[in-house]
Amino acid sequence: MIKQQRELLSIKLVHPLTLVDILRAWTQERGDSLGFYFLQDSKQENLTYGDLDQKARAISIHLQAMHWQGERILLMYPPGLELIAAIMGCFYAGVVAVPVYPPRRNQNMTRLLAIAKNAQPKGILTTVFLEQSLAEVAKNTTIEALPKVATDAIILSFGEAWQNPRLTADSLALLQYTSGSTGTPKGVMLSHGNLLHNLGQIYQRFGHSAHTHVVSWLPPYHDMGLIGGILQPLYGGFPVTLMSPVAFLQKPLRWLQAISQTHATTSGAPNFAYEMCVRNIRLEECQDLDLNSWELAFTGAEPIRRDTLERFATVFSPYGFNKEAFYPCYGLAEATLFVTGKTKEDTVLNKTTKTLVSCGSPSDDQTVIIVDPESRKPCTAGEEGEIWIKGASVAQGYWQRTEETEATFQATLALGGGSFLRTGDLGYLRSGELFVTGRIKDVIIIRGQNYYPHDIEATVAKSHPALSAFWGAAFTVEVDGEERLVVVQEVERSSWRKLDQDGIIRAIRGAISLEFGLQVYGICLLKPSSIPKTSSGKVQRYVCREGFVGGGLDVVFRWELAHAEAQRRREENCQQFTPPRIDLPAVNTSSEIQTWLKTWISQKLQQPIYTIDVNKAFAEYGLDSVTAIELTQDLQEWLNISQPLDVTIAWNFPTITALANYLGELSIENPAPSQNSNLDNLSTTDIAQLLSQEIAIARHRKPHS
Repeated sequence: MIKQQRELLSIKLVHPLTLVDILRAWTQERGDSLGFYFLQDSKQENLTYGDLDQKARAISIHLQAMHWQGERILLMYPPGLELIAAIMGCFYAGVVAVPVYPPRRNQNMTRLLAIAKNAQPKGILTTVFLEQSLAEVAKNTTIEALPKVATDAIILSFGEAWQNPRLTADSLALLQYTSGSTGTPKGVMLSHGNLLHNLGQIYQRFGHSAHTHVVSWLPPYHDMGLIGGILQPLYGGFPVTLMSPVAFLQKPLRWLQAISQTHATTSGAPNFAYEMCVRNIRLEECQDLDLNSWELAFTGAEPIRRDTLERFATVFSPYGFNKEAFYPCYGLAEATLFVTGKTKEDTVLNKTTKTLVSCGSPSDDQTVIIVDPESRKPCTAGEEGEIWIKGASVAQGYWQRTEETEATFQATLALGGGSFLRTGDLGYLRSGELFVTGRIKDVIIIRGQNYYPHDIEATVAKSHPALSAFWGAAFTVEVDGEERLVVVQEVERSSWRKLDQDGIIRAIRGAISLEFGLQVYGICLLKPSSIPKTSSGKVQRYVCREGFVGGGLDVVFRWELAHAEAQRRREENCQQFTPPRIDLPAVNTSSEIQTWLKTWISQKLQQPIYTIDVNKAFAEYGLDSVTAIELTQDLQEWLNISQPLDVTIAWNFPTITALANYLGELSIENPAPSQNSNLDNLSTTDIAQLLSQEIAIARHRKPHS
């Protein structure tokens, strides 16, 4: 590893201990070279290594003057180059960076406040724009009282000397908070040594070199987006082109266009992104695509589906994509990021089982074993068990969570053999390659984002008085190659014979949409005392899943999205929904827009049109974050207005009436041009709601007048 790190730099450099050493070396050798590009609103911002070094030093001087060395600092930024400068500024100052999704007006602050309570930060780094909005967003919370520094307002000074913090490999670099539970996120403690070791693993196994060029739209706050998309290019000294996740979600073609235009060699995403490309990109849009440069298309962070990879390769091979570029890999936040992957030359699709894709093997200096989680004895080759890991990439533990750190990071085999990281993932090894089969814990993964079922179950239980306050289960089932959310819930004994079935379904769908930004695929209302339980009285989620799939539950009422669609079509005799694309007058009245919105909601969210109340929140009908982006795009094209619509419009104007009134006024002020407005002009202020699902839609929102 030391030899490899030295070979990265052609200049003479003592073994680098931190990314500070790496950036300082690149600045000395190639300070004028562009290392970072950010695409936004059809424009491109650039940052050289010298510029990044200068900005990082200016920020660090400011932080050191505030005596924040060794303290935790929240980093609240939209995706962009300022976030990169802030991270490096923290490293230069010896400050522990805590990147978090920036909050927004009317959002659920539970997760952010839980992070702040756990991390006990000294302050917040942000931008001038977000600093102003924080006054409203964080009012009457612990966030409000924290000192705030707008780093884009710091004046670069050459008169003040930067004090090198003299960090070691064991120095704490950042807290990488696990995405999942809204109430109890855990801060994974990553040292500078963890970062450099894992970045070295990625560099080696991905076959990176000075000729590599990365494209990334992944969230830049943790895991793939931060370590793989930002820190890996910095480590390797090659350029990266970044873009906002919302730009991809609004129009997946933008991802492939960025790869084509920059001749990128490395890019990747969770499985759902490849699936979105297959489903949402029209072939007539691909005429100018050239994907011949794409040498490594990594995929991970959620179940990898062989069918998705094959269909993506089939659809985009005419545009130069080579199926051998696919690179399935496995990792997790507790191991910094990367754990296993193939060598770059391996052909992925020829080395799979019928249902599972190999995630490759660990490097020589990292150990992966399969262990029986009960007996703590190693499993034989091909036998399923829990994945345990040992190596220099394994994090230091969870911040301020001693018991959980001991249970997760200090596991020992029955016969001894040192401490391992227990991943909670199930899998098996065959010929040294890892196949991931599932989870021991019941974590729900949808579009690469983790959710804890007990959070969803608690929300469902409170959504309607006829539901049991205790007995429910949340889990996922696979539908058309995608994980979809299902909930089962007992009803109260006093209510189950006279249920308002439609009202309960609406309440559950709305509550989950409001709290998590998710759409429910299936709901089962169960008879009292009928949900499957263990002998100790715990709900058996796995048995509930089997019962839902096989019809073995004691059901009072069952609702499924697919069945609701079929019923709605029968009732309204309508066809598959296609947004109207007709010649429109220059000005659209509020009434016309209301009619369009009612039709759209009815057909997209499977609601009979006569049940749509124009004064109820979109979330009550089950609008999730991805569907909200589709609504924005369809509105943009249908209205044909010159002013681009903000992707958060469905939350800023959360009812049909509020949104129609706003758009009616907008149409009057901005008559339609002769052609569709440019969809590239998108807001990127908040990505959390739109991709990671971690920032919920506003709870108890008051509609705009």
